[in-house]
Amino acid sequence: QVQLVESGGGLVQTGDSLRLSCAASGRPVYFVGWFRQAPGKEREFVAGTGYSDSNTFYGDFVKGRFTITRDNAKNTVYLQMNSLRSEDTAVYYCAERPNWPETMPDDPRLYITWGQGTQVTVSS
Repeated sequence: QVQLVESGGGLVQTGDSLRLSCAASGRPVYFVGWFRQAPGKEREFVAGTGYSDSNTFYGDFVKGRFTITRDNAKNTVYLQMNSLRSEDTAVYYCAERPNWPETMPDDPRLYITWGQGTQVTVSS
């Protein structure tokens, strides 16, 4: 019984920044991941975090541009995206999995609850 709602997406230009929010309700969230999906492409893992900001995972393509954080008091997970480029254009989703990952948590099939997604469009 957890619900996830993403926000913060929009239309920006190359080099701009956005901060996405994933607000959870119903109960405290456990491990949360951010995924993105562009038209015609598979859903890919962006970043993930557990209860602590010191335990994070990132997709290889991030290259230091994105940072995932969480505010447990607000039961919210954030994705700070800097130096955005056109290839970052996608619908961004947050999702929760009930277990703590031992390896890169990039398999979307292991996540149980998903948000509706928020559109990020980066113009060239």
